[in-house]
Amino acid sequence: MPQKWTPDSWRAKPAKQMPQYPDPAAVVRVEDTLRNFPPLVFAGEARRLKKALAKVAEGKAFLLQGGDCAESFAEFHPNNIRDTFRVLLQMAVVLTYGAACPVVKVGRLAGQFAKPRSSDTEEIGGVSLPSYRGDNVNSIEFTPEARRPDPERMIRAYSQSAATLNLLRAFAQGGYADLHQVHRWNLGFVERSPLGERYRELADRLTETLDFMAACGLTSETTPQIRETDFFTSHEALLLPYEQALTRIDSTSGDWYDVSAHLVWIGDRTRQPDGAHVEFMRGIRNPIGMKVGPSMDTDELIRLCDILNPENEPGRLTLIARMGHDKVGQKLPGIVRAVKREGRAVVWSCDPMHGNTIKSDSGYKTRPFDRILSEVRTFFAVHQAEGSHPGGVHVEMTGQDVTECTGGAQAITDTDLSDRYHTHCDPRLNASQALELAFLIAEQLKSERLGVTRRAVAVGA
Repeated sequence: MPQKWTPDSWRAKPAKQMPQYPDPAAVVRVEDTLRNFPPLVFAGEARRLKKALAKVAEGKAFLLQGGDCAESFAEFHPNNIRDTFRVLLQMAVVLTYGAACPVVKVGRLAGQFAKPRSSDTEEIGGVSLPSYRGDNVNSIEFTPEARRPDPERMIRAYSQSAATLNLLRAFAQGGYADLHQVHRWNLGFVERSPLGERYRELADRLTETLDFMAACGLTSETTPQIRETDFFTSHEALLLPYEQALTRIDSTSGDWYDVSAHLVWIGDRTRQPDGAHVEFMRGIRNPIGMKVGPSMDTDELIRLCDILNPENEPGRLTLIARMGHDKVGQKLPGIVRAVKREGRAVVWSCDPMHGNTIKSDSGYKTRPFDRILSEVRTFFAVHQAEGSHPGGVHVEMTGQDVTECTGGAQAITDTDLSDRYHTHCDPRLNASQALELAFLIAEQLKSERLGVTRRAVAVGA
């Protein structure tokens, strides 16, 4: 039997990727402060997301999860939040309309501040300093003062998350997400691209459908589903003192929930079965995710499924495959097969970003768009071959007109990267590339749906 879980039982386990604060007493003071702050999300919202994800696990919906690789204090602006939100709305419309499939929308927003690093230190010009671990830990500037972990940054991260959530809720419920606004979601630089024209054609068809529905009496005033949308938040639960301070007992159920986000996930570097992050996550009742990289062993994965989802509850656990375009075809089939054989109810999602990062000839860290598309296509092909459901996609993207990933309809080249390379950490898809990816996935989902229909007809015949 596992030991009794408490919000702080993770502290008895080895914890990777955690900052070394110079003043432990200051950390305790910040944790005490955070414990008195209101929740950022509510347990009922997390349960609603889990219910929606259960539909994804059954093959009746699709998960769209996207946003910044790492939010920053410097780029905090309502326009940036709005533009990322509207691109996610565009992607969801493409997926829903093109694939006739409900889409569960989850942002990497309002809490995605901490980042795992491959090394504890960074060296420039013979000077070695602590690595940048995200704005809720230290600062990106390469100075001893900036790189010193500061617990007070957790309070600023909470405040920025609260403001971001407030704006997202207003967008989702206040009319901005009304499907009648579908043409207005197009960003200027996307509108001028080949993808903009394709999106306008889809928007025109959707408008015709809405006009027909209005003639039948179904309008924004009579049908809230047209005017509003559910939008959830997520981040990697890396900084455990912050997560513990925002873990509360739900008064209606008596269960513990991490109220920093609706969904939190474990990264590929912190998924040790006997580690602190797995220990923390096994006790909260939120829907949770876990990255699954090419080094994952099938036996270990089944063990982790049993630890994190012992009741085998649909919607509880999302497995986020991040293999790389050259490994996914080799590594993923056996893992999918094992999970299916053992009868584990999971959501399968594809992260085509993290396994496809390279250093360009110009020195920039980038991700070739053709490799991203290749991993998504192979992800779908593997699930089709194994008879399982490709349930979602997990992407790092932004609504800004950045040049961080090469390729796509805009044909961004290596020499273009320096034009608008703004990321604090990893390269992101811009809105045009994100929309292009959505059209590809919609085609894959439509093909899968038609294939299921044909097989059902053949069986019936």
